[in-house]
Amino acid sequence: MTIGTHDPRFHDGITDQPLVTPVVPRPAATPVTTAPPVAASPVPVAATSAPSVHVEEPQPPVGVAPMLTGQVPPSAAPRAVRQGSDRPSAEAELDVYEVGGRMVSIFDLLRRFGEGDKQAGGLSRLADLHLKVGGPARFRHDGALVPLEGAADLTPEVVRGLVFPLMRAEHLRKLEQDPPEDVDAGYHFDQAMMDFRINVFHDRDGLAMVVRALPRSVPNPSVLGFPDQQVVEEILNLRQGLVVVTGITGSGKSTTIASLLHELNRRARLRVITLEDPVEYVMKPERCLISQREVGRNMRTFAGGLRSALREDPDVIFLGEIRDSETANLALAAAETGHLVFTTLHTRDAKGVVTRIVDLFPPERSREVMSQLSFSLAYVIAQKLLPRKDGKGRAAAFEILKNVPSISNLIRTGAWHQIYATMQLSAKERMVTLEKHLLWLLSKGIISREMALQHANDQSQLMVGSGTGAAPAQARKPQV
Repeated sequence: MTIGTHDPRFHDGITDQPLVTPVVPRPAATPVTTAPPVAASPVPVAATSAPSVHVEEPQPPVGVAPMLTGQVPPSAAPRAVRQGSDRPSAEAELDVYEVGGRMVSIFDLLRRFGEGDKQAGGLSRLADLHLKVGGPARFRHDGALVPLEGAADLTPEVVRGLVFPLMRAEHLRKLEQDPPEDVDAGYHFDQAMMDFRINVFHDRDGLAMVVRALPRSVPNPSVLGFPDQQVVEEILNLRQGLVVVTGITGSGKSTTIASLLHELNRRARLRVITLEDPVEYVMKPERCLISQREVGRNMRTFAGGLRSALREDPDVIFLGEIRDSETANLALAAAETGHLVFTTLHTRDAKGVVTRIVDLFPPERSREVMSQLSFSLAYVIAQKLLPRKDGKGRAAAFEILKNVPSISNLIRTGAWHQIYATMQLSAKERMVTLEKHLLWLLSKGIISREMALQHANDQSQLMVGSGTGAAPAQARKPQV
């Protein structure tokens, strides 16, 4: 029975290679009796010569990788009581990790991403699963790294038993070679209808893995929390220019851009080309003609893919990230020549986008780039995700920069220190600073004063006095 498949959108998700032939055959399941069976000591697997009599080894289910040499089979290890379940019998063989007095598999852990109480606004409040030897499994819940309740500390054998079922033969070879290579792959969990991005690596304690859940549904822009929905309409009506969404890792940049592209797909007849690493949201063409390409699978680099895209008659280009001067130069050129370009950066505020792009180039090109950026830039959206005061998920705080003539002049002349003050005075242009939006979220009781101060870029701009609202209640400690 198929439990999961490797997502062909990812460059390491190869599906046409056979799985590794199992070295250790799985023993037959012990029948249940009225008296508890006597636990047998685990028998270590020794490297021995091949037996003289050939024994046909059982094959693992499709999509489930077997154990490697030296790993104790799950059924041979002491086990906690397994609760009754309607899970596939093939999956029960992979129960290697004790959580709350029962044994679970990696697929049980992945299902937690889709549980109803872990959802908010159609998206999972759990972002990542962390597995590392020496401690319990941890989930990133509303931005905080929370240990899995009742989970035992992970051993090297248990980590292998959790990691290997998600790996293909070529992934296992990378992990077992000396020195080992990291594995970056995608995984589609068929039964739960969920997609994941997986990174497996070694640290001083042994094997480790981080699994990120990739949302399958794209939220509508109206539920993202923009301070002014008219900004969304103006962006959707653009047909050329550069729109940059910026923020730290995990701040929802990809979700924001996917939401805008999805709405464009519903409204306009355009040619859309996306260049991503990896593809996170799969877009089904509605009114637009869409091509999604991935670094390492459909193209070698962002720059190469962007250079090719400019010859493919695009109206809209989504560039996953500006990473170097070559990519930045091509993105600016594309925006200048009549294309609408969406991209992301990692900066803490809107002004930082200007400095980051200019600083990618050598000093002798600064003036040229500032002039080019002043004409090409259309919007900058900076965003952060903050824990909600009621403990039910996270809320987005935005900073919106629109490239009006006054902002364009500051970019071109290098007077970047005046951008923030100009944004404060440009409310009629629908610009908003992060601090202003934080104050609005605070006034509505959506976030606490503590969170507003913690995430403000300039705390002095908040002007939050001791009389502004009651002290926030202590949020309940999340449990996963």
